[in-house]
Amino acid sequence: MHKIFYLEKSRLFSFLEDARKENRMFYPVIKEGVPDKEKDYLYADFLPGSDFIFNPYRMVEPVKAFLTYSLEKVASYFGKDKEVIDTGKTIVLGAKNCDITSLKIQDFVFLEGVETDSLYRIKRENTIFISGDCTAFKETCFCAALNIMPYPELGFDLNMSPLNGGYILEIGSDKGSELVKQFGANFKEADDSQISLRKKNRDDLVKKIEKHLLPQNIPVPGSLQKLAREGYNLDTWKQFMLTCVECGGCNLVCNTCHCFLLADAKESGINSKTKFWDSCQYTNFSRVAGGANPLKTRTQRLRNRFLKKFDFFVDNLKMPACCGCGRCIEVCPGKIDIREVLKDLASKLSVVK
Repeated sequence: MHKIFYLEKSRLFSFLEDARKENRMFYPVIKEGVPDKEKDYLYADFLPGSDFIFNPYRMVEPVKAFLTYSLEKVASYFGKDKEVIDTGKTIVLGAKNCDITSLKIQDFVFLEGVETDSLYRIKRENTIFISGDCTAFKETCFCAALNIMPYPELGFDLNMSPLNGGYILEIGSDKGSELVKQFGANFKEADDSQISLRKKNRDDLVKKIEKHLLPQNIPVPGSLQKLAREGYNLDTWKQFMLTCVECGGCNLVCNTCHCFLLADAKESGINSKTKFWDSCQYTNFSRVAGGANPLKTRTQRLRNRFLKKFDFFVDNLKMPACCGCGRCIEVCPGKIDIREVLKDLASKLSVVK
């Protein structure tokens, strides 16, 4: 059973300030220039004197950016100086359950394969996620359509739930427990009425999300693998790829996408290897030596993205590699909507049958 505390705002801020003194900390800030009706939130360094903001829904950036950098040097050869790996602790505030759930995909790829990615492992071990309940949602959010709730129950280190001028803080891991042990000496356990009110708040938001999703008629999670497989030869892929400009934005903001490319470079006489994020929507994504490219067309690459998300990971991890965060919908200049692709597959397959 997780330990659950209630903290007034002042006590929470004191806790964060104390933790920040010994750890690097990132927290939510409002992105400027966005209409008030739907603000965006970004991660920023939590500096002395900063005012804490509780983001009501997920951040613009996926949390994978703290674990696999978009560009990083992974090895140097024939040089006298060894690579220095930062093993300092990092605390990340503001992650929501879509991102917490996505860590299962990232861990599967980088920790549970034939080889373990040592850089990812070190960052994962030294990153503490203080997540938070969603108290609202964006138009593009569809987590509940994938049976992912707008609050975490597993996989978090600490979780915050706004309540009556304060927050319920729940410990979810040994890392979270250690953080509270270090800096939460004055925490008081939440009482039953506070825990009951948190449940009511959560249930109320779930009902609002379900009402929002009902007219969208998104296919149920259990059908997604079948749609991806049986829709292989449908014209859906060609139809939606017409507006794709191959920018790769959908992959780069996705919290479960993980493909990367390794490149060699020479710096000051030292041969180094650099790792950077790749995108299955890029023309040369699958090109191999000699120039062969099994995914030469945009149609093939778009289909490959959906097969990986809704077939490969369902087979191998019993869950799709999509958490309903809607980031890919927002970032796409071609207005390709992952929900509409799935709905198109479902409608065409029902006609075929």
